[in-house]
Amino acid sequence: MSETTLQSHAHAVVWIDHLVAKVFGIGLTGVSTTAVHAHLASQHLHHKTNTIGDGRVPVDATFLARVEEAVSGCSDLLVIGPGIEKVELMQYLTAERPNLNLHVEPSDHPTDGEIVALGRKRFRLG
Repeated sequence: MSETTLQSHAHAVVWIDHLVAKVFGIGLTGVSTTAVHAHLASQHLHHKTNTIGDGRVPVDATFLARVEEAVSGCSDLLVIGPGIEKVELMQYLTAERPNLNLHVEPSDHPTDGEIVALGRKRFRLG
């Protein structure tokens, strides 16, 4: 997957964690994919003893904005993922695009095919 603009589909699924957002545009004519990568100083999360903070990566508004740009053509969006990033993206999208039909579900680490199948089931596309 590359970081490019998604083909215009009315439906999309985003699988997101703190490193990457995989975006799948789903339509009757096919599926388009792209990936949006976070620009973090470190790829690993470590919470060290005797340090202040909860060990979480701070919210990267530019990452969320680039994900929103990748799904700008869709009207129905399903956001899935293992951590709190899906909630952060949901809050960001709710503020930026209040008319977006938004669904959020927890998910572990499914394959790309499983993500597409979940989207097809959610949006009743086959």
